[in-house]
Amino acid sequence: MKNSIKIASAFIGIIIGAGFASGQEILQYFTSFGMMGTVGAAISIVLFGFLGMVLTKIGSRLDTDSHKEVIYKISGRYLGILIDSILVFILFGIGVVMISGSGSIFAQQFGMPQYVGIILMTVLVLIAILSNVDQVVKIIASITPFLIIGVVVLFVYSLATKDYSFMELDALAKEQPSATAHWFTSVINYVSLAITMGASMTLVMGGDESKERIASYGGMLGGIGVGILIVIHHLAILAKIDVVGDYDMPSLGLANHISPIFGVIYSVILFGMIFNSAVSMFFSFGTRFFTPKTKKFNWFVGGTLLIAFGASFFGFKQLVSIFYPLFGYLGMILIAILIIAFIRMRPLKEIEKE
Repeated sequence: MKNSIKIASAFIGIIIGAGFASGQEILQYFTSFGMMGTVGAAISIVLFGFLGMVLTKIGSRLDTDSHKEVIYKISGRYLGILIDSILVFILFGIGVVMISGSGSIFAQQFGMPQYVGIILMTVLVLIAILSNVDQVVKIIASITPFLIIGVVVLFVYSLATKDYSFMELDALAKEQPSATAHWFTSVINYVSLAITMGASMTLVMGGDESKERIASYGGMLGGIGVGILIVIHHLAILAKIDVVGDYDMPSLGLANHISPIFGVIYSVILFGMIFNSAVSMFFSFGTRFFTPKTKKFNWFVGGTLLIAFGASFFGFKQLVSIFYPLFGYLGMILIAILIIAFIRMRPLKEIEKE
């Protein structure tokens, strides 16, 4: 049970990243559909629970230490190339969105030009990747529990101080731009996006657990936890949609309504989540092409960050609305292959008899 909880906690940390923390993706994928978004968030609990179990189960069964070997084993040589390319494309795209998000923090929280946050984040990510400061990333990753506490605080505050009925809030929420045209496709797209972003690490995490049942149970618990957090975060934003609907970072805006001090604390948490996500994305992107800590790797990462730096000026809110739905649709190919592989897997009892 202890190992299952450990896997569940790690899975939540992998999936709940900077986009979730800002509230922007929750707003576009769930809250913009009003009360039907609540239904969608509830459905995500089931989907995340099932897919979390699928990922960790496959990882454990194949005893993997790399997502590449799993992808090629379950999808074949040619389809494997396509899936691998999609994952690489998503790594870079999410990295760009993360750097852009750091600019929105500085603009919204401190009234500073966006380029200040963008430059700072780009430099910090480059230093972290080139300097092998793994311990720094681990420390930043430990912020996740504080993020969860922060979201719960936002939830309690929002429901306790909302100024309109949920019927009125439903109408206001539907005025917000949505990631997709329908609430149900939005749920599927979001789950696909999140699972695809976390697939690499989750498969490897499952491979570290030799007992398949423990890995599966941990993935399922983690997925359920992610879904519950989505419901809570969605309701927090919905209850105050009249106040935070126009912000690039709705959750940060909400935190400032509670208290300026809490707003600063939440902005630090958010910056840490963005840093951790950005380092993970660009490091994984670089290692896909070159061996870490080599000159080619260093130059490649530096050039990649320079391109990402330029692309990040399109704006955090705009990049989320463009990139995330696209990545969600591309990720559906991976999700379909994972489910087929899961269905085709023989029961563990049959393997143990051999």
